[in-house]
Amino acid sequence: MSLRVKAILVHLLTATGAVFAMLAMLAAVNERWDMMFLWLVVAFAVDGIDGPLARKYDVKSNAGEFDGVLMDLIIDYLTYVFIPAFALFKSDLLPGWTGWFAIIVITYASVVYFADTRMKAKDNSFSGFPGCWNMLVIVLFAVEPDFYVSLALVAGLALAMFLPLKFIHPVRTERWRLVSLPVALAWTFFAGWAAWVDFHPESWAHWGLVLTSLYLVLVGIVQQIVPARDAVNKS
Repeated sequence: MSLRVKAILVHLLTATGAVFAMLAMLAAVNERWDMMFLWLVVAFAVDGIDGPLARKYDVKSNAGEFDGVLMDLIIDYLTYVFIPAFALFKSDLLPGWTGWFAIIVITYASVVYFADTRMKAKDNSFSGFPGCWNMLVIVLFAVEPDFYVSLALVAGLALAMFLPLKFIHPVRTERWRLVSLPVALAWTFFAGWAAWVDFHPESWAHWGLVLTSLYLVLVGIVQQIVPARDAVNKS
């Protein structure tokens, strides 16, 4: 199989995310939150696989007529932002005006962030919270905190999108990747498990989901505080 064919197949794999997004949206419209999150977890898994494959087969050179970055951004907006925001609003986890506040802030701030050419740092981390609202919303479904806690988290993360805070890419950020990548895989497992049991309150998946989410959200900021060994040696 030629490199060109392999590169095109990678693009086609990326494009399946749009199908999974539609399946998640159909489940969300029917308020089948367990199925919605299961499809979003599948889309998340595809998103984690297609990037390394795209770099391995150099899709820009071997199938450059398709813009894989643009394709990825469109699907990410649907699966990371649009559908989770809709679910948060329709689920009544944020009642009344708080639901309207959340859905407007999430969708508006995220589209601005996704278009920001400064969103990627030199070490392939993200500058500012990268709009992974699917991660927050599935935790809110699992834990069901008081609405003011959910509202504070939405407002805080929306603000964090535009602050000079570092958030890792678990695959592309090299520093501590030996820990970050397994944690991201564990998050995917716990997210799927929580959705599979329809967010049963006694499921251990919830604790795994919370712990792995905290690591993935905070580890980049910890890296900003703790200098890398190379930087210390140079100083």
